[in-house]
Amino acid sequence: MTNSISDITTNAEVIMMVGTNVEEAHPVFGMQVRGAVERGARLIVVDPRSIELASKADVHLKLRPGTNVAFANGMTHLLIREGLADEAFIAQRTENFEELKRVVADYTPERVAAICGIDADDLIQAARLYGSVDRAAIMYCLGVTEHSTGTAGVVSLSNLAMAAGKIGRPGCGVNPVRGQNNVQGACDMGANPGDFPGYQKFSTPGVFEKFEAAWGVELNRKQGRFATEEFPAAVSGELKAMYIMGEDPVRTDPDTHHVIKALQSLDFLVVQELFITETAKYADVILPGRSYAEKEGTFTNTERRIQRVRKAVEGVEGTRLDTDIMIDIMNRMGYSQPYLTAAQIMDEVASVDPHYAGVSHERLDSRAYRNSGLQWPCTSFEHEGTPYLHKGVFTRGLGLFKPEQYQPSVELPDNQYPLVLMTGRVLHQYNACAMTGRTEGIGQIGERSFIEMNDVDADRLGIADGDRVAVSSRRGRIESTARVSGKTNPGQTWMPFHFQDGNANWLTIAALDSVAKAPEYKVCAVKVEKLAV
Repeated sequence: MTNSISDITTNAEVIMMVGTNVEEAHPVFGMQVRGAVERGARLIVVDPRSIELASKADVHLKLRPGTNVAFANGMTHLLIREGLADEAFIAQRTENFEELKRVVADYTPERVAAICGIDADDLIQAARLYGSVDRAAIMYCLGVTEHSTGTAGVVSLSNLAMAAGKIGRPGCGVNPVRGQNNVQGACDMGANPGDFPGYQKFSTPGVFEKFEAAWGVELNRKQGRFATEEFPAAVSGELKAMYIMGEDPVRTDPDTHHVIKALQSLDFLVVQELFITETAKYADVILPGRSYAEKEGTFTNTERRIQRVRKAVEGVEGTRLDTDIMIDIMNRMGYSQPYLTAAQIMDEVASVDPHYAGVSHERLDSRAYRNSGLQWPCTSFEHEGTPYLHKGVFTRGLGLFKPEQYQPSVELPDNQYPLVLMTGRVLHQYNACAMTGRTEGIGQIGERSFIEMNDVDADRLGIADGDRVAVSSRRGRIESTARVSGKTNPGQTWMPFHFQDGNANWLTIAALDSVAKAPEYKVCAVKVEKLAV
């Protein structure tokens, strides 16, 4: 996130939510967005479903799934056409605007309306609302990124924000809402295959030498793969072993048949977990880890805020800290690694990552930061952290406009599979239900699979609300319960992926974004049939 949660919900005159059902997927943030709207902030919702906040929106663009690039290009086209682009910001702080202008010239409201399945007048209203105020913030989530063109969608939203001059200032920015509590922290620590901690790129001269000196070992220069690329590598025999920690890909990755085939193709699978998950059932070795409540450390949340996690309960007998397990393995594989506390590990992070240079457990435990944490970049122990990014200058100097063309999703409906399936989350369950699925009270709210269908499609198929149905794609078949309403558009359906009795990921397609390798969870072709009683 370029900005901060409180900044968006207190300073933004307009909040534009693109592909984020923030009230259900991020309820604390969602409650604050609702509060901002009740206090007078204007709201634009760009989402294929009629989510709760859509009823509070000034404009709801109920666009066709997979058309985010066309939408963003259409908004940018209108900013330019209506004289709402920030010409001074563009001239002083950006480059390649003429190329952007050339590309978006083709994305007229009429063309975008046809691509996205929306009303051209609604698009114009949204562009005027976003472009005419001083402070407007973009929020987006998996509804933008989980597409084969997810990276292009994010870049196109960034183009829009720069064209409007709404970045590098309070109440503005381009703000991804992270799907889990430490996704940001994992990326910060170098979880991307071409990065060292702090997004220090393999391609940067001297970076390997820096980390070799810090770690006292010669490093492999070969770049690794993204997690989603490992499963095809396992099936082909290129990958022989896998170590999975705190992840349940059998339940959460697309095309479950393919994931299982990949795990069964391995010579050796280690799973480090709290429970026997669906993935752990395929493991050769299971290492019992501990939960967040049983250990010390930090989480870095969606707004780059580094927050202390403090041990609340004693670990269950027989379990061990994740770090102690990993240090044991490092030593047994020949790397001499002394045992470190969580505080010592954070000190090492601060020594190699400039973004975290001013962060320590001691500082986070102090009265000044105990309740607030610190937002990176925090470049020294005198630095107070950074509430919003790109003030005055971008990291690369000038902000680069990178125009993207709209490309349709990989798998579209046809006569055999005439409906689009989208997937997502519900409020009362969390991801693979590893913990929430074991909580009785939550289960009473809802613990079974369902599929949302439009009234028109349901009537045509003879399906009533509550009927049991079969849902199938080119990859699998599941059974579920129909929920019939106008929440989705005709031709579109939606399912949560939490529930194992009818998990949507048996159906989804492992089509990957060309850059980030994120799967296209949000669009695949299915058919729905009523089951005989």
